[in-house]
Amino acid sequence: MTGHNSPARTTDWRIPVIGGVPADQRLLGAVPELVETVVAALLDRVPAYRRLPREQVTGELVQVTERRIRALAQAVRTGLPSPATEFAAVREAAARRAEEGVPLDAVLLAHHLGLEVCWELVARHARDGDAADLLVLNRLLLDQLRQATAAAGAGYLDERRTGPDERQTARHALLTALLDGAPAVEAARRAGLRLPSAYAVLCLAVADHPDERSPDVDRAVAGHRKLRRLRTELDHATRQSALSALSVTGGVVLVPLEQAPNAVPEAVWQRLADTVDRTARAAGVTVRAGGSAAGPDGVPAAAALADEVLQVARAVGRPPGLHRLDDLLLEYQLCRPSHARGRLAALLAPLEDGGELLATLRVHLSGGLNRRHTAQVLHLHPNTVDYRLRRIAVLTGLDPARPAHLPRITAAIAARDAERDTGHRAVPAGPPGRGDLPSVPDPKDHQGRQGRQAPPGLLRRSDHSGRSEPAQEPT
Repeated sequence: MTGHNSPARTTDWRIPVIGGVPADQRLLGAVPELVETVVAALLDRVPAYRRLPREQVTGELVQVTERRIRALAQAVRTGLPSPATEFAAVREAAARRAEEGVPLDAVLLAHHLGLEVCWELVARHARDGDAADLLVLNRLLLDQLRQATAAAGAGYLDERRTGPDERQTARHALLTALLDGAPAVEAARRAGLRLPSAYAVLCLAVADHPDERSPDVDRAVAGHRKLRRLRTELDHATRQSALSALSVTGGVVLVPLEQAPNAVPEAVWQRLADTVDRTARAAGVTVRAGGSAAGPDGVPAAAALADEVLQVARAVGRPPGLHRLDDLLLEYQLCRPSHARGRLAALLAPLEDGGELLATLRVHLSGGLNRRHTAQVLHLHPNTVDYRLRRIAVLTGLDPARPAHLPRITAAIAARDAERDTGHRAVPAGPPGRGDLPSVPDPKDHQGRQGRQAPPGLLRRSDHSGRSEPAQEPT
């Protein structure tokens, strides 16, 4: 950090020397120690930071702290103000804290603590005669603190004051019109978009991130981080072409298609499935989605169908990912309320008292009726599997070893799962309307920026914990 690579200094600047070592070198030589001490001080003295997700503490917080220490050392070495990009990064970090609901006083205190730790590390090496250099260093640190707190305060307040911009509002209006079945040509024009031949309509159910269930982590902060990652990956995968209204528990996404709705190639659906998978990985959660395609006029019906497909996929235990009606034709039909569904489900009632028998039957069917595979998955001897399959045949009259019985067994399992999940209620149906969409967030709502709460409907989704939350902030 010396020689011809050094930035130009002010003509009268002299690096403060504390204890015989230039102060910038003191800071740079102790970066790991300083980062650890600053983060420990934040967790010890700022309650709001103790409630941050661990991955945020060990990731973003550590990175931001190290960057600020290195920027401080650069300012000490050159005597020049930190570049505008450094304080732009401070503004952005503060805006993220505002979005997550971290109090402003905690954000500002974090900057004070960081510089306090740096000052104490350098000052403890001071010798007699270093007073003048300590004074110079103190003034520089105070100047850095002034700029950092000003940038952090501005970024924080801007985030809390900022309402949706015109583009976001116009896109939300278009999404509302499409889901409501209203004329959308003018709404598309105001959003600067052209209505496509069709939309892929995806209804998403997003599981909790582990941090959202941790008693030591602020649930709202963890949820906001998850939601930010979902949106970022979705925008990246669709090149910001998708219309979406998402919350921490799910929502709806409209992806424009070039093909007619009945001529969407399988490769396009596979790309959409990959998008759902990548979005889930980016957020660190599981995501199930129901999908359907329709022209702009058919979006309401497609959204209702996609939502029904999603509910069926969850009811019959399909794994995370994108599911379409073609993937669940039998299950979808069996999930419709009928006298036949209840009777099919009742075929497996004799297995209720022997939970291991039903589990064995499920594994055996999913493993292609391979007894050795079933034994390996369940950690059983193959003879034990044979015994259980015979017991199932005796109790139910349905023999998994007889091909003619397999369709009825599969249907009975699907019907049983549907009965259990819906409590004998119909799968929700009917096109969503304007009331199913959340409003554009109210910029005056400083608690969650969620706007008015949406009533139960398409975008109100119960997660795996059973809680329900309306969608937020469409994009």
